[in-house]
Amino acid sequence: MGFQIYRAKETEWIEGCKRQDSNAQKHLYEQYSSKMYALCCRYIPSKMEAEDVLVTSFTKLFERIDQFKGEGSFEGWMRRIVVNESLSYLRRNKNMYLDTEIEAVDRSPDYAQLENHLEAEDLLKMVNDLPTGYRMVFNLYAIDGYSHKEIAEQLEISENTSKSQLSRARALLQKKLIELEKEALTKKTNGYE
Repeated sequence: MGFQIYRAKETEWIEGCKRQDSNAQKHLYEQYSSKMYALCCRYIPSKMEAEDVLVTSFTKLFERIDQFKGEGSFEGWMRRIVVNESLSYLRRNKNMYLDTEIEAVDRSPDYAQLENHLEAEDLLKMVNDLPTGYRMVFNLYAIDGYSHKEIAEQLEISENTSKSQLSRARALLQKKLIELEKEALTKKTNGYE
């Protein structure tokens, strides 16, 4: 579907949703649910819980769709709702443990060595394996583009805590990359590649 045609369809669905047209809601859900589910999964590790958050997010989206004034990206507006709902879910369920100690990282990984071995799936798995607080701050800052001030407000923490969590998340990811590098080197040395 061409961009202009897609935008026209999207506008038609949004207007339909404003009139509470179930057919328009269905089309909008079908168009965006997989992207928004992936977004939920970045914050909520349990697939079942992520599905619950997705449904709640779309319910709120349909209730608040009149607030979308057509300024900026609809998908960006929708992403904010999904991220906010994911964070609210974590706060309600007390799954936010923002402070976990990690070992110091003593060297940087050889990114050139890892280039051939690291797939996008591996990197996403590493991010998903981070402790909850680290993962949330890393996702909000590095992937979703929130500032430390916005993160602090969303998570009800200080800006310094947000910066600290991001730093620790990066250090832990760096440590995991070093481990991957060692595994790749071992495989290469032992003739598995």
